[in-house]
Amino acid sequence: MKQVTILSGKGGTGKTTITGCFAALANEPVLADCDVDASNLHLILNPKVKETMEFKGLNLAEIDPEKCTRCGLCMQLCRFNAIHDYAVDPIYCEGCKVCVVNCPAEAISFNERVCGHAYLSETVYGPMSHARLTPGMENSGKLVTLVRQNAVKLADETGRELVLVDGPPGIGCPVIASLSNVDAAVAVVEPTLSGIHDLKRALQLLEHFEIVPSVIINKYDLNVENTASIRGFCEDQGIPVLGMIPFDENVTKAMVQAQPVTVFSPDSPASIAIQAAWGEFSSFLGL
Repeated sequence: MKQVTILSGKGGTGKTTITGCFAALANEPVLADCDVDASNLHLILNPKVKETMEFKGLNLAEIDPEKCTRCGLCMQLCRFNAIHDYAVDPIYCEGCKVCVVNCPAEAISFNERVCGHAYLSETVYGPMSHARLTPGMENSGKLVTLVRQNAVKLADETGRELVLVDGPPGIGCPVIASLSNVDAAVAVVEPTLSGIHDLKRALQLLEHFEIVPSVIINKYDLNVENTASIRGFCEDQGIPVLGMIPFDENVTKAMVQAQPVTVFSPDSPASIAIQAAWGEFSSFLGL
């Protein structure tokens, strides 16, 4: 089994579009959407949910009004302003447990709470593991790990040899969780100054974890000078550029129709470029 994460240093570069197209082009993959804070791979793959499981992340402090002596110590100690009128606001509570430990009346309990849900689903391209974190909740890295574990389990059960991971943007904890034990990573970048800056951060992260990198330049024709800079940087670093995807309105039309563009319009410029990139990536991985 080979696991591949498609990531980007910033949001909006097109990594989910690339992941959806690779899912349609690959031979019996398992799919994992690890962007649990703002998941959207399901929008173009139309998964049918087969199993739902609760995700319990940060615990929540709760004050028992029967035991509370209204001394006010909990409100003084809370650094997140989560306690007002001797009640805990679940949105602001970070689960630090300071109020629980210091309550002289032992009136504050520390209880598990559901912070989101993980799903096992089926798509026309293969089984899919995905999740949704409840708005305002934390521990997204832990939920990403659960999504990854479920994807590997699906691959083991179905005998599939490729897990495609749609990673979160950035370089934080959720991204690190999406990269653990993967065989390779594809960084999707757009030719903007911020895109180039964040690509370099993402590549530094991959280097730190000794993960084999490759790059796809999306909407390369919007700024050919920046595209040349990206290609030059990758060449200097010995990082293969798998493909350059042109700007194509068919990509947006495909998203509106809830399909990968390689399925919606296989002969469009973007589709042809993505198919070529998949061919390069397959050879790169030895699939």
